[in-house]
Amino acid sequence: MTHVNIEFKAKCPNPNLIREILKSKHAHFQGTDHQIDTYFNVTSGRLKLREGTIETALIFYERPDQDGPKQSDVLLHHPDPSRTQTLKDILQKTLGILVIVDKNREIYYVGNVKFHIDNVQGLGSFLEVEAIDTDGSIGVKKLQQQCDYYLQLFKVSPEDLIAESYSDLIMNC
Repeated sequence: MTHVNIEFKAKCPNPNLIREILKSKHAHFQGTDHQIDTYFNVTSGRLKLREGTIETALIFYERPDQDGPKQSDVLLHHPDPSRTQTLKDILQKTLGILVIVDKNREIYYVGNVKFHIDNVQGLGSFLEVEAIDTDGSIGVKKLQQQCDYYLQLFKVSPEDLIAESYSDLIMNC
């Protein structure tokens, strides 16, 4: 499945405040997922295998490393969970592992917008917001407006915005 996101990531000094705001917006709480993201060596973009109890997927994405909302072009495949280890072994042997990200992720939705409150091992707490268009019916302009709205609603300060992926942050520690 191919889709477009406009997304942002920020340090989250007060996860309880984010939870309260999401509750006030009647966000659907999907659950808390312990996720292991294994990033593989690729020549462009990022390729990761996500292993979780709620979400398991092979994800390739390309996006610029810039603060604030940015477009991410995503290719997503949901493998049979019983075959995830075989897929991981193949990717490891052919591409090599770049880095592993271990996190606990709370997952919420308001319509097409997905919210993550993440606690990333070795890095701390973060907020991710993804305005998602799975079929081209929403458009990049509307996705951008949705992200801008949530930036303001959550009062995200410019200095808390994160340009890189968790994989980059871990490798730079």
